[in-house]
Amino acid sequence: MPDWSYQTLFRPLLFRLPSAAARDFTLRAMGGLSRIPGGSFIIRTLGHMELHPMLRSDRWGIRLSCPVGLSGGLDPCGTARQALSQFGFGYIEIGPVSVRPIADPRPILRDVAQEAIHYPDAYVNIGLDETVRRLSKERGRRLPYLIRIAHHAGADPEQAIKEYLQLMDQLAPYAAGFVVDAIDMDWKPEQINSMLQSIREAARTRYPDKPLLLYLPLDSSPSLWDELCSQDHSAQWDGITIGDFIRTEEGAVIGRNGKADCLAKIRMIRDTLGPSIPILAAAGVHEPQDALDLLGEGADYIQLHSGLVYSGPGLPKRVNEAILYKRTVLSPDPGPFSFWRNWGWMCLLGLGMVLGGVLAWIIAATTVILPYDEAFLGMDPLSLSLINERLLYFMSHDRITLAGTMISIGILYGMLARFGLRCGHHWAKTALATSGIIGFGSFFLYLGYGYFDPLHAAAAIILFPMFILSMRGRADRPSRQEPNLRNDRAWRLAQWGQLMFVVLGFALALGGLVIAGVGISYVFVREDLAYLCMTPEMISQINDRLIPLIAHDRAGFGGALLCDAAAITIIALWGINQGERWIWWTLLLGGLPGFAAGFGVHIAIGYTDLLHLSPAIFAFLLYIAGLILLYPYLMGARGSSIVRTKVQHRG
Repeated sequence: MPDWSYQTLFRPLLFRLPSAAARDFTLRAMGGLSRIPGGSFIIRTLGHMELHPMLRSDRWGIRLSCPVGLSGGLDPCGTARQALSQFGFGYIEIGPVSVRPIADPRPILRDVAQEAIHYPDAYVNIGLDETVRRLSKERGRRLPYLIRIAHHAGADPEQAIKEYLQLMDQLAPYAAGFVVDAIDMDWKPEQINSMLQSIREAARTRYPDKPLLLYLPLDSSPSLWDELCSQDHSAQWDGITIGDFIRTEEGAVIGRNGKADCLAKIRMIRDTLGPSIPILAAAGVHEPQDALDLLGEGADYIQLHSGLVYSGPGLPKRVNEAILYKRTVLSPDPGPFSFWRNWGWMCLLGLGMVLGGVLAWIIAATTVILPYDEAFLGMDPLSLSLINERLLYFMSHDRITLAGTMISIGILYGMLARFGLRCGHHWAKTALATSGIIGFGSFFLYLGYGYFDPLHAAAAIILFPMFILSMRGRADRPSRQEPNLRNDRAWRLAQWGQLMFVVLGFALALGGLVIAGVGISYVFVREDLAYLCMTPEMISQINDRLIPLIAHDRAGFGGALLCDAAAITIIALWGINQGERWIWWTLLLGGLPGFAAGFGVHIAIGYTDLLHLSPAIFAFLLYIAGLILLYPYLMGARGSSIVRTKVQHRG
């Protein structure tokens, strides 16, 4: 459920449901998808949550793939933990976990205007036994777990200590570290200090390899912190986690407004404990700029909760991109790769596709049939025209649409090579590799009816080495273009534009499969035969080699369309980034030849059956709508807020 589907389709529907029902439905759906074969691959593919090595850190002996974590309160039952681990997180917080389950029948409420969630009780959880049971059943865990443990309300300090030790004893096999949520506002500071010291000493003895982090409530008073620090116990923790909720008379509120209190807490901790102790900030991150503000103030890691609900599941990826960009601009620019290293070969391949498409268009619009086609048929164009003048028109229609698609592919390849592969972008190389494999593989479709096309074979022999040479080397450089930081109107419009092009890509892929399938099986659809005023049997009676020749054209066009669709789909899924003007021009220029060829030839030959043209009309509407909606986002000017952000992050 990436942002382009969440913001446009799912969020409006989910927000019509009660909050708890919407949450449970979403988590069950994601969890169910992640457990089926290939489900995790689908999640990663749709969101492209690959984390760059520059985001990694080693803390407390734990390898963290990025500085973004998931708050435990978002998925209290662990229903979709496997799915959420694919979203671009470096670790997952589990909890709060208490010895006995805590439930509250009151509803969870949303405050959309304030981007907040009202929980009747922020400590609702399934209890220790059920948590252990579920953790014991997990397989193939990808991320480290920081387990937040809490005592029951009303417990005295002595009873609370027993509960914490019981929690750690049973959860230790599954925990990379513990977050101790033991600051009870109903206790006196000296009681809190004494209990924290007892917990810490017992944990150090029993589990010396497990880091212990102190949980600091977001709404705790500065005076309480001063009391805790006065006895110098707080500095003995391995880190501080700043909570994400503020208590109210009705329960607890988690939302965007928590950011100000979180910033104040970060400054307070840094002023008292200095720069060495790690801080995990868990409040108020609803867009990438919020995360940069917390990191710039002195936090080392951030956790997401309500931001995922209001901004979408793509938020961790966007935050990681903003952090990566900040680190990238501070490192030396290696410059683009040389022309002959890899991307130049792809540019030449794209140029070859464009020239080949132009040549094929000219031939299809004039003679239609090449000499080797005549030799195969044993008939010249004039003979075909005398039998049925629409036969040549129909063959021209297939060949011109193929030519337009070839030009589109060539433009896409050239642009992806010049602006993507040249800069070492992984997604651009993946788009080219996927599309190229499909394109060269589709050559075998031409042989489906036993017709060998020497021109296509010669083109493949010339272009395939260029494709191989263009795939050399690694493409893992981070982008040096500033990513989006705000959930502004341009970003929201872009989610709709991205949806249009994703749907377009999948629609073209489906169309390519159908056309290729028809080409190697039935060859004609009903509308084709109505246009020709002939049956397949009548065509075979004219020349039994005519259907194989037409089938070769149809299968070739289907394969080319599928190749084109693969590049467009990956661009739409992974390449949309604010201010990337070349992406908009790539989509515009890459689509024009295909649509011009498709509509132009149908009008020229009088093949204007509305049912036959309806898929092309639908695709064209998606194309135009996508370009309009993406224009402000891709063509607008970037800001420079990341550069201005204080660089204090050490994670």
